[in-house]
Amino acid sequence: MDFTAALPTFVVTLREGFEATLVVGIVCACLKKAEQTQLYRWVYLGISGGIVASILIGLLLAGTISGLENAGGVYAPVVKQLLAGIFGLVAIAMLSWMLLWMTQQAKSIKSEVEGTISQALTADTNAGKAIFLLIFIAVLREGFETVLFIVAKFQQTWTLPALGAVSGLIAAVILGILLFGLGVRINIRLFFQTMGVFLLLIVGGLVLGALYHFDSALALIAQLLPQYANWCLADSVSCLLGSQVWDASAFLPDREFPGILLKSLFGYRQTLYLGQVIAYLLFLVTIGTAYFQSLNPASTLQKVESK
Repeated sequence: MDFTAALPTFVVTLREGFEATLVVGIVCACLKKAEQTQLYRWVYLGISGGIVASILIGLLLAGTISGLENAGGVYAPVVKQLLAGIFGLVAIAMLSWMLLWMTQQAKSIKSEVEGTISQALTADTNAGKAIFLLIFIAVLREGFETVLFIVAKFQQTWTLPALGAVSGLIAAVILGILLFGLGVRINIRLFFQTMGVFLLLIVGGLVLGALYHFDSALALIAQLLPQYANWCLADSVSCLLGSQVWDASAFLPDREFPGILLKSLFGYRQTLYLGQVIAYLLFLVTIGTAYFQSLNPASTLQKVESK
């Protein structure tokens, strides 16, 4: 069985899931320190609620896509390509924003979570609800990003991507147990930096894929409606992306190993067009530069290691 489709969702879920695990671990540590362990049940409810809500959002998105495709009639292939491109753009925006936001907020996440819990415990009567809401939002935020990524990248099957997501979530929980439960020292800063680079490259692959879907939609429209045939140049395979600048189908095809692995993880294409190359490089330069500039060696996430 080909498990390459599970790899990108494993990486994304591992990183996003570990972010949520950090919040959960900090909350539990605060409750233990305050001798309020009876409030753990609100933590568990928040985790369960966030996971269930993420799954429901995934099913809703999948149902919406299927419904729009079926309603498209003869234009169903066009609708499918447009939806894939649109979800790709949304996933690119969300994952890029969260990559930069988490890096910038890393230095204050521990103090912010502890402050929220302290206020909730002081209020006493609303402590459980406040804890539930904090955990629920943390889990749902990461779950929504993962679901959006799966919807954007995988349209044919969800089985292997879902398997990768579950495996990533389990790995994130194991890391959390090692860190908070067993006191194992984990270089959190190095973990997030490494995962951040992987996520940057994975999202860059979504850029290539989104452009491909929009280009395919234009090509289909040109075929279905002859009056728009001039949208695509007669001497070009691509309608939107310009001339072809890369063809590795002879020595690195994207349907055979290792090309299929590179395609699953980083969006590799055996054929690339000028528009794709330009957009990919622009993404890496802008978002990549912003990401590396936001890295702070003095991140307080390191303090969690000594918790």
